[in-house]
Amino acid sequence: MLVLLILCVVVYMLIPYVLSRVCGLGVYRRGKNRQEKEFAFTFDDGPDPCYTPELLDLLKQYGVKATFFVLGSKAERYPELIWRMHEEGHQIGIHNYTHTCNWMLTPWEVKHQHVGRTADIIERITGERPTCYRPPWGLLNMGDLLFLRKSYRIVVWSVMGWDWKRQDDAEPLTQRLLSKIKPGAIVLLHDSGDTPGADEEAPRQMLKALQTVLQVLQHKGYQYMRTDKLLEYKAVEGYAMNQTIHPAKHIKSRVYE
Repeated sequence: MLVLLILCVVVYMLIPYVLSRVCGLGVYRRGKNRQEKEFAFTFDDGPDPCYTPELLDLLKQYGVKATFFVLGSKAERYPELIWRMHEEGHQIGIHNYTHTCNWMLTPWEVKHQHVGRTADIIERITGERPTCYRPPWGLLNMGDLLFLRKSYRIVVWSVMGWDWKRQDDAEPLTQRLLSKIKPGAIVLLHDSGDTPGADEEAPRQMLKALQTVLQVLQHKGYQYMRTDKLLEYKAVEGYAMNQTIHPAKHIKSRVYE
């Protein structure tokens, strides 16, 4: 019985982790084009009524288009923030209905109670159905890896901000981002601090660090892109991304690194 349990854990959790997070199979970690100074900022766990408006103000100030992976439960609670993201030209992706690890859920629960439910909420608010998904903590189960990626681009990251824990000041985060952001990068930050393991005040430091980073990168010629735009450079299974094929159909091959 113990052997069977261990086998189930390996197949359902560990194999998808190795394939997606270590090998990059079935997910997007960065854009393909590394010749241009283009990369994507992404923000998880919102919308937050305190920090998300400040973040949107900051992005608007510097002309940044970003991607927000939102929780469906918060989108229901703060539809005006979802609408503002949409109106200001940002991409809205799915981050489950609640911040629950997919390892603790069945594939049916992930698809219907979290991803599909959140997609419905976002579509009701914006009129546009999301095509990108990021699982909490970036963890997929085997069902997600086999089936969910047929309907959504599963986007992880190449640069982790490690910004969910409050530090003495924003300087370590600032230096971490400036040293790791390269052309084609997908950067993970958080605009909410109320999820398990996070500090409620951590987004305050993120905002401070982000403003400094934007000031520096502005003078280095970098361009900030939504994740879907960054991934349009990707060629998948022999054809280029274009407007004639639904974006969610372009996710069958491994990520380029």
